[in-house]
Amino acid sequence: MTGWLDRVDELLYDGESVVERVTVDTGGVVVTTHRVLAFTPEREGANFDTVDRPNVTGVTASQSGEWGFLQQAIKAIVVGVVLLAAGQTVSFDSLVAGVTIDSSAAQVGMGGMLGMLSSFLQLMAQLDELMTMFGALALAFGALVLGVYLWTREHELVVGVAGDAEDLRLSAPEDADDVARRLEATILPD
Repeated sequence: MTGWLDRVDELLYDGESVVERVTVDTGGVVVTTHRVLAFTPEREGANFDTVDRPNVTGVTASQSGEWGFLQQAIKAIVVGVVLLAAGQTVSFDSLVAGVTIDSSAAQVGMGGMLGMLSSFLQLMAQLDELMTMFGALALAFGALVLGVYLWTREHELVVGVAGDAEDLRLSAPEDADDVARRLEATILPD
C-alpha cells in the first residue's frame, strides 16, 4: 500500500498539491493543500480515507487497547486484594475453636444433623485459608489479564475530525509525538 503514497498524485484534484507526507508502517498520511489523505491498509475497514482540511480539529499521538481486558483486570485485582486482606486479618479458627459436639447427642437420633454441623464447622475453620488462596488466585488472574491488556495496546496517530465523522487512526511511528506536532502545524492555520 505504500505504493499509493508514492502515487498520491493520481488522487489529487486539479490545483491540489502535496504539502507533507508521513509514512507509517505500510500506510501513511499525506497532507495536501485541500485535504488530509490517510492510507490504513493494516486496519479494519477501508484502506483509504480523506478529510477536508477545514474539518481537521487536531493531530495527537495516543494509545489504545482492549478496554474489556482492563475492566476484567481491575475487577479481579480488587476482588483479590479484598479476599487476601480478609483472609489475613480475620481468623475463623478462633470463632469455632470453643464449639464441641457431644457424641451423646447421636444416641438421641440427631447423628445426621450433627455430622452436617461438624462439617460446617470444619469449613468455617478453613474459611480464612480459602479466602487467602482464592484472593491469591484472583490477583494472579488479574495480573495475567492486565498483561494481555498491555500487550494488546498500540500507539496510534489520531487525526481528529469535526462533526459526527470518526477520527482517522493510524499506527504510530517511533517519534509519534513529533510527527503529530509537525502534522498539526502543517494542517491547522495559525
